[in-house]
Amino acid sequence: MTVLVAATALAAVAAPTSPAAAAQTGRPSLAECPWMDAGKTAGQRARLLLDASTLGQKIRWLDEQAATQPGQTAFDGVTYPAQLPCTPVITYTDGPDGVRGSTGVTAFPAPIALASTWNDRLARTKAAAQAEEAFDKGKAVVLAPGISGGRTPLAGRTSEYLGEDPLLSGNLAAQGIQGLQKGDPAKPTMAVLKHYVGNEQETDRTLSSSNIDERTRKQIYDLPFEIAVRNARPGGVMCSYNQINGTYACENDLLKDVLKNTLGFDGYVVSDFRAVHSTAPSLNAGLDQELNKPNYYSPDNITTAINDGKITAARVDQAAFRVVRSYIQAGLFDHPVPTDPAADVSTAAHKAVSLAVATKGSVLLKNQNSILPLASKALKIAVIGPTASTTATDGVSAATACASQFMGAPSVDCPKPVAALDAITARAAANGGTVTFDNGKDPAAAAAAAKAADLAIVLGYYTEGEFADRPNLNLDGNGDALISAVADANPATIAVLQTGGPVLMPWRDKVKGILETWYAGDQQGTAIARLLWGDDNPSGRLPMTFPKSQADLPTRTPAQYPGTFADGSTTRPPDDQTSIRQVDYTEGLKVGYRWYDGRHIAPLYPFGYGLSYTSYRYRNLRVTKAGANTYNVTFTIGNTGARAGTETGQVYLTLPASAGEPGKRLVGYAQAALKPGQTRVMTVRLKADGPAHPLSYWSASAHAWTTPPGTYTVQVGGSSRDLPLTTTFTR
Repeated sequence: MTVLVAATALAAVAAPTSPAAAAQTGRPSLAECPWMDAGKTAGQRARLLLDASTLGQKIRWLDEQAATQPGQTAFDGVTYPAQLPCTPVITYTDGPDGVRGSTGVTAFPAPIALASTWNDRLARTKAAAQAEEAFDKGKAVVLAPGISGGRTPLAGRTSEYLGEDPLLSGNLAAQGIQGLQKGDPAKPTMAVLKHYVGNEQETDRTLSSSNIDERTRKQIYDLPFEIAVRNARPGGVMCSYNQINGTYACENDLLKDVLKNTLGFDGYVVSDFRAVHSTAPSLNAGLDQELNKPNYYSPDNITTAINDGKITAARVDQAAFRVVRSYIQAGLFDHPVPTDPAADVSTAAHKAVSLAVATKGSVLLKNQNSILPLASKALKIAVIGPTASTTATDGVSAATACASQFMGAPSVDCPKPVAALDAITARAAANGGTVTFDNGKDPAAAAAAAKAADLAIVLGYYTEGEFADRPNLNLDGNGDALISAVADANPATIAVLQTGGPVLMPWRDKVKGILETWYAGDQQGTAIARLLWGDDNPSGRLPMTFPKSQADLPTRTPAQYPGTFADGSTTRPPDDQTSIRQVDYTEGLKVGYRWYDGRHIAPLYPFGYGLSYTSYRYRNLRVTKAGANTYNVTFTIGNTGARAGTETGQVYLTLPASAGEPGKRLVGYAQAALKPGQTRVMTVRLKADGPAHPLSYWSASAHAWTTPPGTYTVQVGGSSRDLPLTTTFTR
């Protein structure tokens, strides 16, 4: 059976087909493929298919390639029996930011930019747009969204994740999963949430052990997965490369004991690429499918393990059942992807979503003397920096700042981003102004260009991505010296930052304005111009703390990061590709803003921070009980300025001292779009028994979430360090 026949047969039996009709068309009937009866549940259908399967056919589902290409029987020298009819062709795609590995798709802003919107609805809208593009490109399973604890901003994949807070990450990931899985039912895709768990660095990611105590793991690293799994039910979860306390994630009992049993995950667990290190231990721990080609999960290895009594045929059946049920539940059996995908699937509507994420996710960090928004008058503007232009300078251009890097190129196809230079030039010209450009290669020449202008806009960047961590948090391309030189030449200087995470700013006091835009995708220039001129009022809020110094990071010792070897060294010998780097999470719960609060360290910019072109006032905080385990936190936000804007009210909770927490935690947030003079009453509901466990801590002795008696302090405001409202309640 060829791939095309498989897809055609699938479409024919999606509804009951009579034997007579089957005889006329030559396609399988429902009697031949009872698992195609859409009137049955996904579990019933999966059971019918597997009950009709041989052991060899079941084993096919345990490898990605064999599971998703039913027309093939050989994969890289590994042979399988023919698969049953009416099983779909399925293609996986990586996709935390967009449909990777495809041309003609939308380059959405990086997930860190999405996290900066603090906008649940927009996260779902973006994912739904991406799902449609994935399907139209022939991709049915999207390896996204991604979650990390944000332990160190040096981590190379910081931009692929959703910040440092478990609640914010979990909520946005849940919305992303729902957007991927609950979009157009005729174009279904399935989400695979990744990477479980403790995957916090690229340095020796396959040869390191994340050594985490139980309480820290539950409250910081497991918690966002729990929120996403329970609120959105992803079809799959991907286990990570690293070890956790000496056992590889993909053969760690956490998969079955925590992810499946405690968190109630009923989908399947798939490995990261080449993250499997065993057959029987991995299967017994809960790994259901090996990504890419069969290696440890080959038919011979699995059959031998069964014959040796190391695994059971029932475990193989269970793994296959989880995979098949997830595919059916997602709609992949009933709606095959197109066999001839379109060349360009990026629509105007999708680009509008990309622009919305870019504008709403950009964070205004400084606005001295209200230099922004720019006046609608003729200005002579100097635009400086290589990422401002589509013309590359030493290989750096606007495409460099489009997305994270993968193998030396943007991780998502981004051939024609809207460059900041072009958008700023058009916007300035509309007011009768002019723009000059300097690529910033020579700081002295850039300073001269800035001095001759009324205003200088200098773009600073750094690159990061998979396979390597950042060596530091400074700008690339001599960016710090460039901004400093430009600001020295023209005090009316605005720095626009294009980074994948927090960045140091030794030049901060010299510039009048700072706008962090992250990797803003293919609409980056339009977003920057709209924000600079106030067509959109900045509303982004930081999802990660920006430190004043790298020495202020929670991971401040070699044992914490990058981790050490047996001799105490942090450097792996060139000929050693087996020793495990030990990474000790001794900072415990003090991750992100919890570290800065607990150690009384002033950050450069705190978690949740972001300026606006208007001003807001918080009033009337109240906490009322709305049930045995539910509390309503209500407060009023008023727009006291002259411009319309959107404010994100953040609710933090400090548990009773007996809980032993390092300080407050984010327990909720709500956004208000307000016209000048308008006020709105906001309500954030805290469910003590909900998946976020807002009132509880994890008791390592009881191995359970525990809600301590005593006084709880509620604080509300515009960032983790700007909380004008405070009240308490007793439980």
